[in-house]
Amino acid sequence: MPPRHTMNRGAVQIRDASAQDAAGLRTIWIDFTSGHRALQEPGASLEQIERAIRRLETEPSERLLVATLNDGPVGVAHLRRAPVSPIHDEDAIHVGYLHVLSQYRRRGVGKQLLEAAADWADEKNSPHVVASVAAAARDANRFLARLGFSQVAVVRACSVTTLRNKLEPAVAKSASTNLVAARRLKRRIRTAS
Repeated sequence: MPPRHTMNRGAVQIRDASAQDAAGLRTIWIDFTSGHRALQEPGASLEQIERAIRRLETEPSERLLVATLNDGPVGVAHLRRAPVSPIHDEDAIHVGYLHVLSQYRRRGVGKQLLEAAADWADEKNSPHVVASVAAAARDANRFLARLGFSQVAVVRACSVTTLRNKLEPAVAKSASTNLVAARRLKRRIRTAS
């Protein structure tokens, strides 16, 4: 299947990911997650990455773009076309996992990935582009702010196990707190009568 989008600017090329990019994408993912404890997990195998790329190739509302230099991936962006919010009719292109390897930053690679996102938004008549980056990624947040993106939300992540562990004690504490409060109320009523 031919790539849906290819853009050349100097030596950097922006195109849809292919199965041959799996090893390079794995390197980018490791670099991306190195500072994010919530995202660190056992690395995906090359076969898993290749399967994901093949799935995305057939998904009309998603794309995985790579920025390549000398035929090797140096940046990535996941694009997803979806409503701006559950109550809006307008679609937006949601950009996630935007990452450029540190040694290739400040060369326009990120701008080119976002330009490809804007091109796809125009192609799909989507009037908005929404980008998600880590709250602690100061450089990425500054980069997006310079391009006109304003902060709309903070996205947080944790494993289901972590969430359940944090929720269960709260439920148990809530029940015991209610029991104590009920006992205090009964005492007050007895004392008042």
